[in-house]
Amino acid sequence: MQKKLPPRISVETFFKKYGKTLKLELMSKERGNNRIIKEPTINRPGLALAGFFRYFAYKRLQVAGYAELSYLRRLPTREREMRLRALFRKKIPGLIISRNQSLPGGLLKIAEESKTPIFRTSMITMEFINAATIALEDSFAPYVSEFGSMVDILGIGVLIKGKSGVGKSECVLGLIERGHSLVSDDITRFRNFGGRELFGSSSDLTRFHMEVRGIGVINVAAIFGIGAVRPEKRLDIIVTLKDWNDVDHIERTGLDRELIEIFGIKVPHITIPVRSGRDLARLVEVAALDQKLQSMGHHAAEEFNNRLLHIMNKG
Repeated sequence: MQKKLPPRISVETFFKKYGKTLKLELMSKERGNNRIIKEPTINRPGLALAGFFRYFAYKRLQVAGYAELSYLRRLPTREREMRLRALFRKKIPGLIISRNQSLPGGLLKIAEESKTPIFRTSMITMEFINAATIALEDSFAPYVSEFGSMVDILGIGVLIKGKSGVGKSECVLGLIERGHSLVSDDITRFRNFGGRELFGSSSDLTRFHMEVRGIGVINVAAIFGIGAVRPEKRLDIIVTLKDWNDVDHIERTGLDRELIEIFGIKVPHITIPVRSGRDLARLVEVAALDQKLQSMGHHAAEEFNNRLLHIMNKG
């Protein structure tokens, strides 16, 4: 497991990744697009435009809505330019104008002098703030890389782990042939979203590809169709494939479910013994479906155990 710190994202990267979703239009020149967004949230600079900079969140993207722009337009030209220069001297990452409003006189010129990126969006102010905050939280989320392939089995995200040569690739191929979807092959990157859930994905380089010994690297989407791949999936269960002779204890009832902790989040884990003749894809599929039932409140092992105890007590 390799843990990495959350990245600091540049304005240019943010614009390329989320510009279409957030309906952003670059109004200024691109000279300031290398500025770094240091905090994953949005700020409205109303007090700053009025001259009060104590506690000003200058590390965040700024958004000016109808209130801020109305205030600027009512100021005398010289005072408006003075307020804008004071704002841009704080080296803010960028300023977004909401509702497709026209820019107050002098704003674009002063912004370009200070190399401050200016964007405009058709979204209303609060709608943009909510959507942009989610996008920033996604980009700033800490992540960790785990060895293993991830598959989406009927809505259940399954990470399949195991030593090299144990049969992970064959198992994943069998699951894809049954109509399930590949998320990542060999190494899966997990993001911790809000400390509640883990979302797995593949690197940009290997996305939708997997290595099969004896064949080489294959494009899963090209061979099995676009429905055979998913860019991201929440992690619900971890399955470790292990040689039958290396398994110290084989679970017979399912009452003692193990948990593996990743980023402080405990994920159900089972070990499936591997030996000749066992249909690993079918076994992993059943494990995923059983996990789905458990998430809906149906625990087969506990139900069977309760029935057994009831019969014993009656006897």
